[in-house]
Amino acid sequence: MEYKYLHSINFPEDLRKLGVNELKILAQEIREFLIDTISQIGGHLGASLGSVELTLALHYVFQTPDDQLVWDVGHQGYIHKIITGRRDVFHTIRQFHGISGFLKRSESPYDVFGAGHASTSISAALGIATARDFMGKDFKVVAVIGDGAMTGGMAYEAMNNAGILKKNLIVVLNDNRMSIAPNVWSISNYFSSLTVTGAYNKFKTNVWDLTGKLDSVGDRIRRVAGRLESGMKAIVTPGMLFEALGFRYFGPFNGHNISQLITTFREVKDLKGPLLIHVTTEKGKGYLPAEEDTQKLHGVVAFDKVTGTQFKKQGPPSLTKVFGEALVEIARKNNKVVGVTAAMPDGTGLNILQKEMPDKFFDVGIAEQHAVTFCAGMATQGYIPVAAIYSTFLQRAFDQIIHDVALQHLHVVFVLDRGGLVGADGPTHHGAFDLSYLRLVPGMVVMAPKDENELRDMLLTAINYSGGPVAIRYPRGNASASPEKSIEELPVGRGEVLRVGNDVAILAVGLMVEHALKAAEVLEREGIHAEVVNMRFVKPVDKELLDEIAGKFNHLVTVEDNTIKGGFGSAVLEALQEIGKPVRVLNLGLPDLFVEHGMPDDLYELVGLHPEGIADKVLHFINVEGTSSRETVLVSR
Repeated sequence: MEYKYLHSINFPEDLRKLGVNELKILAQEIREFLIDTISQIGGHLGASLGSVELTLALHYVFQTPDDQLVWDVGHQGYIHKIITGRRDVFHTIRQFHGISGFLKRSESPYDVFGAGHASTSISAALGIATARDFMGKDFKVVAVIGDGAMTGGMAYEAMNNAGILKKNLIVVLNDNRMSIAPNVWSISNYFSSLTVTGAYNKFKTNVWDLTGKLDSVGDRIRRVAGRLESGMKAIVTPGMLFEALGFRYFGPFNGHNISQLITTFREVKDLKGPLLIHVTTEKGKGYLPAEEDTQKLHGVVAFDKVTGTQFKKQGPPSLTKVFGEALVEIARKNNKVVGVTAAMPDGTGLNILQKEMPDKFFDVGIAEQHAVTFCAGMATQGYIPVAAIYSTFLQRAFDQIIHDVALQHLHVVFVLDRGGLVGADGPTHHGAFDLSYLRLVPGMVVMAPKDENELRDMLLTAINYSGGPVAIRYPRGNASASPEKSIEELPVGRGEVLRVGNDVAILAVGLMVEHALKAAEVLEREGIHAEVVNMRFVKPVDKELLDEIAGKFNHLVTVEDNTIKGGFGSAVLEALQEIGKPVRVLNLGLPDLFVEHGMPDDLYELVGLHPEGIADKVLHFINVEGTSSRETVLVSR
């Protein structure tokens, strides 16, 4: 497609050569370019559509990269990438060996701080501003944070500190009244409370919508009319909280009025101390399907540009849905079961519980630490909270898991979706460490299902378990088939032999069970008869089964889609040491590094955890003497 301005914008200095009216045309072109690209490859669409004018205005006024922009999360960062030298490679976003879907310091000098988890931008920006002052420099530091990220306590910790330090710092609150799911931010409701009265709505019908089409003139009319409409609104403003935290508050401003944004940023950029600029935007702005369903088109696979319908493959349900439906089935029989999520009801499958049993569903916002301790509190009263949180997000509540749950032996069930390599979201979202960080917690039971039926069984097992906290982790993706049997409780700490062999034993958990079975088929063609064991439990490990296997085989191989450090393989080595059986062990898992983004199949091949890669390593292990000590451990008495 031919664009009048977009193809000439390679970096922000090109942007600054345009006039305001030309920027408005550029904003339309960027939206068209973004929709065209993401409709073909997928990505985070809604938040980026809503931040077009804001991004252009920031780069237009501030002298980036000398002035430093710190973005929160990264979902709103696509426009930033397009105008900072990555337009021509934007079609590779989130693809294997392509550019990241999030902010990444190694990718561009304009990506000041990596962003994949929410609520970090103000803390990072304050740190940068403090270092700037140490160096005697005077560049500007701007943090851009979405209203959804303001549900995270870390944002307020940073604002409190900024108000005390009084550093020159600008925080832009991009308020679209949405995070990923509809916002549960009480302050968002406060912002909106000024506009819900009958008098205001009558006023809005007659004047507000008309002036919305008049650009800067309309905005001036709105401001004047708003002041006249209610004297109380001039006293009670959304900025009171931020003023109390030590910030000078400006706004709210129309985040799609680029001329007003430019004027505002120019007027405030040289003011001293911490400032908060509140802009209101519309998630999905400029693309009707995204405007009408902001949650559905937040993060998308390829879709039909005209209708917004996503091209999802038909087949078995996702494991997320399997979990969600199983939880409802169990909760109907056990009225002590409740579900808790941190701003991800759809992503975790708890939207099913939300719809079917809304009184048993809680969304606490992007606040994983609070979510865990909230669950701990309910558990003290005999309820069984099921905390459904992505593997990589639960890392944020590690202290609460230990101190508030495990130390008190409380029965909280942690359900970790997105275990292992999740794909296009990359290292900020890979669940690469959960088996390690959960396994070290005293009293924690850790399990990983091989398939959809075992996931259902493990959920019932976890809910019925009374010995303390329990964690279940499973990968992103579809089930191999629809669940075919009723839910049954499993014996805690017991594995199962799935395939009998006599040359080598492959012990696996979770998704890697399927890979191990396929690897055994490859080995069979090489004349190697592998026994495959679904260990099910990472903690407690089935020592009785291990004792039997170690007595039968000289070579054992463990396979997990978790870091090789401290995970399932380490648990097996520790157990074998206690048993005292001499056996050679090869641990296979994720390497001790951050794995890039890409399709999961490509990534598992990259790290050698695809069936052929596992088979090759097993062959080398049992046929070649002197195997690397990093891969092989001799366990003896």
